[in-house]
Amino acid sequence: MAAAAGKAPVLRARLQPDAIGVTQDLVIGMAMSAPAVTVGLTLAGLAAATAYGSGPVLILTGIPMLVIANAYRRCNKWNANCGASFEWVGRAINPYLGFLTGWLMIAAYIIAAVSGVAVLAPSVLAVVGTSSTSIWGNIGIASVVTLAMLVIAVVGIRITAQTQVAMAVVEYAILIGFAVVGLAAVLGHHPGTVPVSRGWLSVNGVGGKGSATAGFLIAVFIYSGWDGTLYVNEEVKRRHTNPGRAAVLGVALLVVIYALSAVGLQGLVSPARLQAHSASALVYVAQALGGPGWAKVMALSLALSVIATTGTAIVLTARIVYGMASYRTLPEFLANVSRRFRTPVAASVIVGLLILGLTWVYLLTTSVQAAFNDVIAVAGLLFTVLYVLTVIAMVVYYRRLVVSSARHFLTLGVLPVAAAGFLAWILVKSVLAAPAPQVWSLVIVAGVGLLLMLVARFGLRSAFFGVERESAPRER
Repeated sequence: MAAAAGKAPVLRARLQPDAIGVTQDLVIGMAMSAPAVTVGLTLAGLAAATAYGSGPVLILTGIPMLVIANAYRRCNKWNANCGASFEWVGRAINPYLGFLTGWLMIAAYIIAAVSGVAVLAPSVLAVVGTSSTSIWGNIGIASVVTLAMLVIAVVGIRITAQTQVAMAVVEYAILIGFAVVGLAAVLGHHPGTVPVSRGWLSVNGVGGKGSATAGFLIAVFIYSGWDGTLYVNEEVKRRHTNPGRAAVLGVALLVVIYALSAVGLQGLVSPARLQAHSASALVYVAQALGGPGWAKVMALSLALSVIATTGTAIVLTARIVYGMASYRTLPEFLANVSRRFRTPVAASVIVGLLILGLTWVYLLTTSVQAAFNDVIAVAGLLFTVLYVLTVIAMVVYYRRLVVSSARHFLTLGVLPVAAAGFLAWILVKSVLAAPAPQVWSLVIVAGVGLLLMLVARFGLRSAFFGVERESAPRER
């Protein structure tokens, strides 16, 4: 049943409440950030951009991300639902902008899932010591993984969380273990390593040759995806508090993992060798550190990272779709929840098959791969827009409370606005530096969102567009 204007929807069946704890929610959120894959894709580029000042850049970027995570926590205290930013922006600012925010969430998560295609099959094959350039081999591996994770997503949030925890333990242990050993090798002046200097502690890098701006651009992309803790909030114990805590803790842990990994691994080989193997940087530095056997271990970490991201993308996107469909801004059948599994089966299947279909198109149609790559390249920008809109929604909703005390003025006003301003600056710099095809990709994503909004408003006649603006009372 759709919602009346200004009221929450009344559904025939609900997701399973109190199904998972804060730790499991934390792991689900961090999985979407895909630490191993993200480090692998950005290690060489970040080292080059910052002239080995990766550590300070990642730590400094983590500060506004923590502020933004706290903004998500505050919004979740106000309204804990799977739609999250879709409802927060819609109810605090404007429902039309809320719909577009929801569309950005869906687009960003699906694009992020498809982007793992490039490293999934090679990582899986590297674990067993083989390689293949076969398109059908890559399709087969991607299809098996996606379908398996879809089945797990449908069966229930508990088995999803258990699977994610099991993969995360192995992935993080391998990545952090190699980072620690790598840092020890660099500090011990192991032959072939890059010596540590004061430049490693500066955002401008060694000899001042790095670009802090370029480093921040990459770092913002690296952190994107942590907000996944909020989209399963209806299934988390203490739904109004734990998902927000998981988001803040998740960002804090990602700061440690990313900074340690970058600093510990970037100096294991010479700059020239690192850049020459930028596409497979993690596997290459692992082999340089411990030989072919350890390279396979690192490949396992990469494979688990992609598999975890694929599964998480299905689960989280399905719940965003479920939340939006609850208000009939998307077809109403997508809000149906299985009474047996207590999951949004229809939404999960649609999302999983969409990811699989886009994967097949990407791998089979070489003529459109360049276009896909342009879309994938702007995924981080979509997350950035989403974060800025959510922070603005938080400030607008709590605007009366902001002026009630100096502490609230700082935590609900100054710091969030500064963090949003930082991300807005990064967004503008990124768009200005982006090639035309990537800019057009952003335009197309926005255009599709506008078209879907018109369909929801005039075709589906969603009551969501009639919701009244809300704000927290001064004394709250």
